[in-house]
Amino acid sequence: MSETRNARMSLERIALIDVNNFYVSCERVFDPSLKDRPVVVLSNNDGCVVARSQEAKDLGITTGAPFFQVKQFMRSHGMEVRSSNYELYGDMSARVMEVLGRFGTWQEVYSIDESFLGVQGNMNDLGELATHIRATLARSVGVPVCVGIAPTKTLAKFANHVAKRNTHLNGVCSLDSMDPEIIDSIQARVPVTDLWGVGSKTGSKLAGLGITSIADLKRADITEIRKKFSVVLQRTVLELNETPCIAQAEERADKQQIMYSRSFSSPVTTLESMLEVMSVYSQRGAARLMSDGLWATLLSVTAGTSRFATGDSSFPSVTIKLPRPTQDPILLSRLATEAMREIMSPGLSYVRGGVILSGLQPDPGQEAFGIFEEENCQKHVGNVLGAVKAKFGDKAIGLGSGGFAIEPTWSMKREYSSPKFTTDWSELPVVRA
Repeated sequence: MSETRNARMSLERIALIDVNNFYVSCERVFDPSLKDRPVVVLSNNDGCVVARSQEAKDLGITTGAPFFQVKQFMRSHGMEVRSSNYELYGDMSARVMEVLGRFGTWQEVYSIDESFLGVQGNMNDLGELATHIRATLARSVGVPVCVGIAPTKTLAKFANHVAKRNTHLNGVCSLDSMDPEIIDSIQARVPVTDLWGVGSKTGSKLAGLGITSIADLKRADITEIRKKFSVVLQRTVLELNETPCIAQAEERADKQQIMYSRSFSSPVTTLESMLEVMSVYSQRGAARLMSDGLWATLLSVTAGTSRFATGDSSFPSVTIKLPRPTQDPILLSRLATEAMREIMSPGLSYVRGGVILSGLQPDPGQEAFGIFEEENCQKHVGNVLGAVKAKFGDKAIGLGSGGFAIEPTWSMKREYSSPKFTTDWSELPVVRA
């Protein structure tokens, strides 16, 4: 009778929703031929593996594996390779989070592919809700997810871990619906380093105390844990025992800086090419300022040769105070190129460069006699550029080198990139009857 009553009780729980193999899943939405095939996604300049499908994991492909090692598997195992398509992944993430927000009493976006939700209902309701979330995301966005539901964030993470590794659960694990003895048995088999917030270094120290599994940590003395480790790990122990200690994250702290920094696909050796880099990067930084509604007061430019180069090395960097808080792409481009002109050593092989905008503030402040300033007439240029790009794509317009449709030779290498299916009008998928 008590079990029936408990099953009908309304519970306040936390759900952790995680998109399975997120980058690969985004690629599969628009290319169904990738389904059930080994797929890897590469890092900047196609250097190494950053994401893998389950089929690729089963072949032994590891995260961080250099791409030249992966190439040998491509033909012999039918493996597909994609360059990182950050525009697509960012947009797909936003779609996932928007859909998830419909299901919770509160939402906390934890990462590009994870979100905590506050959920309510009895045990049956929570299981049905989790199944409904999975089905809705599969239908409206096209990506597969796993859902873990539990009384605390740490246990929700653990429940998600269980859902991922037990296919018979169909991607859903609600700890309230599981036999406590089964939960204890699983926790006794899962290494403590698989627990959210417990890294390898902490795991080694815990092992020295005989704590090797999640169950061991759950039974640990919280006073001793705090004394020998930290209040953070103490909270983890409490959360394992169903005492919520990790509150919903407050509004994110104000952004401190905007950085646009990349490695080059081919070394930059001339001043002319480096000034192109600074012009393009500063314009992209300005676009981010406008998107976030921020104004910068400091501008930094950086560049660097390879740390493994045998010849002369150079790591020029300089920060300048802007004449006024700005998000003006013309001003930022001019100042960035002027600054780099003074500090670069032409002839050396630079492999990366960057523009950093800092001292950010939410408004431009009061400009004395602003109507008489010579540059006042261009203060709306950034808005015009942004509007044109929003309608016709990033390559539709720009200042100087930033307006070239053809990518310069130093641009980031993305040889295996899929189209920007959702963010570029010219690359939208076409459906033919």
